[in-house]
Amino acid sequence: MRIRKLLSWGVAFLFGLVVVVSCAPNPGTDSATPGTDTAAEPVVMGFSAWPGWIPWQVADEEGLFEQNNVNVELTWFDGYLDSINALASGQLDANTQTLNDTISSVAAGSDQVIVLVNDNSTGNDMIIASEEINSVEDLRGKRVAAEEGTVDHFLLLLGLKDAGMTQDDIDFQPLETGAAAAAFAAGQLDAVGVFAPFTTQALERPGSKPLFTSADYPGSIPDHLVVTRQMIDERPEDVQALVNTWFATLEFIEGNQDKAFDTMSKRAGVTVDEYKEYDQGTTIFSIEDNLKAFEAGSDMSSLPYAAEQISQFLVESELVQEAPDVSNIFDDQFVKAYAEQAGKG
Repeated sequence: MRIRKLLSWGVAFLFGLVVVVSCAPNPGTDSATPGTDTAAEPVVMGFSAWPGWIPWQVADEEGLFEQNNVNVELTWFDGYLDSINALASGQLDANTQTLNDTISSVAAGSDQVIVLVNDNSTGNDMIIASEEINSVEDLRGKRVAAEEGTVDHFLLLLGLKDAGMTQDDIDFQPLETGAAAAAFAAGQLDAVGVFAPFTTQALERPGSKPLFTSADYPGSIPDHLVVTRQMIDERPEDVQALVNTWFATLEFIEGNQDKAFDTMSKRAGVTVDEYKEYDQGTTIFSIEDNLKAFEAGSDMSSLPYAAEQISQFLVESELVQEAPDVSNIFDDQFVKAYAEQAGKG
């Protein structure tokens, strides 16, 4: 599995490139429930390795897209950055992304809209340190790795900022996440920023422990379903069907946990027990959580507020050149319509 990534401003130069996607075919993608209009243009949707996004595999295998009258070509990306680039370059209609990444994409000129909150990371993103490091201040001058531009790099910067430090105060090692976890486990680094399942590999090092996690920064890493503005303008009924399918999937998982966890763990490439451990570090959002998250507010539980704060931080950290207009990146009409339909408005 690959890391969820933040885009750097340089993604603008990738828009015109052909993105080579490494993907695995998903059972059920080419089949249709009797009565479904298979001639309908498919929604090409990407997803990748994160416990809050892997439930889409259940939707695919259980025919829940078809039950909600939408033809979806669900595409698994081994590399999350590939999925980000694919949406930005017009190869996808929808994708699973963090708020940070979506803001970065918008800053680079892509017209994207968040229509659903899948989850918040509440512990699955970690800065893991060696035995002798007991505080963020102890990282000064130490070898610390993360995949540059990823949300775990973002998390590292948040922790450093709270300690009155910057990246210049550490010996930052920009390594691909899997390589970073392996290097840390082998004793070649002093600390590392990774997410599940790479957290398991990193913590195999004797004496290692999480220095801080996404649980220490509530609301800083929300995960979403993101669609192009064109999808909303031209195919709003399909966007609605995607949102409806998500909540149908959560209901299916609740009522069929053994089957669902088996499906999700296989997609993640881990055991069921390991997947359940990762699941604990991800807070899946209900329809009520979604409705609240889209409202204006004064803390990180409010997406509009979080977007403004993250946008400013990305500029300060030089992860984007200029703060984008984030006033139009949220559209709650689809979760509101589902809530009304379900009697939960």
